[in-house]
Amino acid sequence: MWDFIQNEILGMKWLYVLIRRGVEAAGLSVESKLGGAVAFFLFDIIKISVLLCVLIFLISLIQSFFPPEKSRKIMGRFGGFGSRVIGALLGTVTPFCSCSSIPIFMGFTAAGLPLGVTFSFLISSPMVDLGSLVVLMSVFGWKTAVLYIVFGLVIAVAGGSLIERLHLEGEIADFILNARNGGKCGNCGNGGQAELPEMTFTMKDRVKSAFDKMLETLKKLFPYILAGVALGAFIHNWIPEGWITSALGSKNPFGVLIAVLCGVPMYADIFGCIPIAEALLFKGAALGVVLSFMMAVTTLSLPSLVMLSKAVKPKLLAIFTAICVVGIIAAGYLFNVVQSVQGWM
Repeated sequence: MWDFIQNEILGMKWLYVLIRRGVEAAGLSVESKLGGAVAFFLFDIIKISVLLCVLIFLISLIQSFFPPEKSRKIMGRFGGFGSRVIGALLGTVTPFCSCSSIPIFMGFTAAGLPLGVTFSFLISSPMVDLGSLVVLMSVFGWKTAVLYIVFGLVIAVAGGSLIERLHLEGEIADFILNARNGGKCGNCGNGGQAELPEMTFTMKDRVKSAFDKMLETLKKLFPYILAGVALGAFIHNWIPEGWITSALGSKNPFGVLIAVLCGVPMYADIFGCIPIAEALLFKGAALGVVLSFMMAVTTLSLPSLVMLSKAVKPKLLAIFTAICVVGIIAAGYLFNVVQSVQGWM
């Protein structure tokens, strides 16, 4: 039963069979470079788009029950290490890329939540969401998907904990500091922050909102999915396997470092990374290299760092980037160690 779910529902092997037949019927051999690239491109575009629509709809529906104000209340009930774990877990139900997570991070920080909590959220939100679990399962299997989520959450909690211990509250932008320090309600008896009235939504409202967000996200991400699938098809069918193996294979101790350095300047989410990662793994790249590349792209894209620089000062931005880079590199090498264990994959 699990093999059927893995291969036919998540992996959509039946769709690949249909596409192969269609490509062959069009006069292209799937064994040729062009025919193989066309089949890869069509299959991944359809599969990823379908998964994206279903997952974003479901996650947005779940998220409708956790608006920022309610999320802030939930995280405010916990303290210390537990609050950072909650912050990281909350990031898993937010279907955002790194840039989309930053405004929520700013809102949480301005609301007075500890920096460790907000940074745990900021790291986990783009790196490990529920969508990434399902998409990774469809390509790499459940073991790798679960391991990716666990390592991502560890990086998020550890990163938030370190930032909390460094007491860097003075390193956030002045306008956030002003909101954080001045956002008190004079009419509140306990001097706490004013609470916004919670909106009441019917299930119909939630479904409509989730559907609208699904369409909005699809429109925004589809160009990146196209670019990612096109690059994946090129790697899959035209880049010699020996090149990938020598540069990114398990025998190159610097493969993870190369992958992280290549991934940081890029901008994509998990859906845009999957076809590139799939092609690299097929060509012989080590598992740790592929997954650390995905983590770097989703968490530390250049556009997101530029946006974050408006919310935090250079010192905190540098510390955040360093924590993420070191954590992702460490996770990459741990992935490779796990991959070497017989019978893991």
